Amino acid sequence: MPPREDTPKEHVELHRDGSIRARGPILGDVPTGYWEWFRLDGTRLRSGSFEAGEQVGEWTTYDRRGEVYKVTLMKPKKPRTMG
Repeated sequence: MPPREDTPKEHVELHRDGSIRARGPILGDVPTGYWEWFRLDGTRLRSGSFEAGEQVGEWTTYDRRGEVYKVTLMKPKKPRTMG
């Protein structure tokens, strides 16, 4: 039985050398939930969450030793108004 379309599936992007570049769930083609990005050497570069393809909440950037470099709070995008 095929997976339901409302169930996120794991998505993995690779660097040219085959190591993991990014991973996280997608719903359709849209990132959702917790994601991580990695450097070529395998150390984590950045992590954070998506809601309906939009970055939300705290996003963490890591230095080359894997230590927290900075944390950014992503503010929701304001809806566009006509006029």
